[in-house]
Amino acid sequence: MLQGKKIVLGITGSIAAYKACLIIRGLIKKGAEVQVVITPAGKEFITPITLSALTHKPVVSEFFSQRDGTWNSHVDLGLWADAMLIAPCTASSLGKMANGIADNMLITTYLSMKAPVFIAPAMDLDMYKHPSTLQNIKTLQKFGNHIIEAESGFLASGLEGKGRMEEPDVIVDILDRFFEGQKENANGQQLPQDLKGKKVMLTAGPTYEKIDPVRFIGNYSSGKMGFALAEECFRRGAEVTLISGPVNRTCSEGIRRIDVESCEEMYLAAVNAFSDSDVAILCAAVADFKPETIAKEKIKREKDDLVIRLQPTHDIAAALGGMKKVNQRIIAFALETNNEEANAEKKLKKKNADFIVLNSTRNKGTTFGSDENKICIISAQGKKNFDKKPKTEVARDIVNELVNIL
Repeated sequence: MLQGKKIVLGITGSIAAYKACLIIRGLIKKGAEVQVVITPAGKEFITPITLSALTHKPVVSEFFSQRDGTWNSHVDLGLWADAMLIAPCTASSLGKMANGIADNMLITTYLSMKAPVFIAPAMDLDMYKHPSTLQNIKTLQKFGNHIIEAESGFLASGLEGKGRMEEPDVIVDILDRFFEGQKENANGQQLPQDLKGKKVMLTAGPTYEKIDPVRFIGNYSSGKMGFALAEECFRRGAEVTLISGPVNRTCSEGIRRIDVESCEEMYLAAVNAFSDSDVAILCAAVADFKPETIAKEKIKREKDDLVIRLQPTHDIAAALGGMKKVNQRIIAFALETNNEEANAEKKLKKKNADFIVLNSTRNKGTTFGSDENKICIISAQGKKNFDKKPKTEVARDIVNELVNIL
């Protein structure tokens, strides 16, 4: 869906600037037209000649291109582009963009941009974790920018964490998927998106059920699938409420996010949100049991064994299924270890769901913490198997099935 799209690629002074070549190649391969705008510091890491050779366009860096008064119009670039991508984006540029410090051509172009802006931060972990950087990222999200963050980076110290720039092929895929939902008619006007006017409530991530002040019962859910679904619904025009368990993930500013910890908190938030929703997508890995009592102080290791009595938590999907109105839809998830389809079919009836998204722990590399998933969608009409693919693409498949039953 990048065919014919005009992309302004901003490059800042990061060691990751060399990856811009791969981004350009990926965008052009998909049919996009690319115009590079680079900061003076960016030219210390990659030459404009290289970039110009790839884009077949002069690289824009300074306000004035000649000494005869010829100048580069950031306003014209803002009107020309279908999207702006800043990759890599340094902590310095993040700060300037968040605070409107227009001291170079790239920042003035950003401030003049009429099209969506995608930002791929690139810096070391300490810089990324600094409160000022995190605040600038939040500010830019509040302004409606799309932040593209890598899941994890690998530092020389051996620590893992965000900070490195996301891989070029992933960045290109994100832009491609964004434009896939931007359908236009013959006059170039954007058509209504297929979830426009719908209210979608999602649950994502794990729940933590406290044992004492420092311990809990939980699971390994990363929230990746639920967050991917929230972004897909939001991109396709829905008004999205995301109820998230304790995960370290960000989402688009336009998504209403409610952070919870326990099943009880998620249950109350979900029941409240569902009453005003058209769709509930229940992707969270909710703990099925919780301790009968929570110790007020840390339990000491004073004997060889410890018995903790558990009691059931709320069955959120079943509770919402009991509340479900004729015009509402429920999508539930089932992670199984054996008898997968039979167990999913039981859940379909018990939860009063419109369809179940089934996956299995026997499909290696597709469950907790992984970037891919392999699902089977089970409904009263039968089942549909899907190939293993990135969770962002799985989210698209699931939402396509949802649209078919709305």
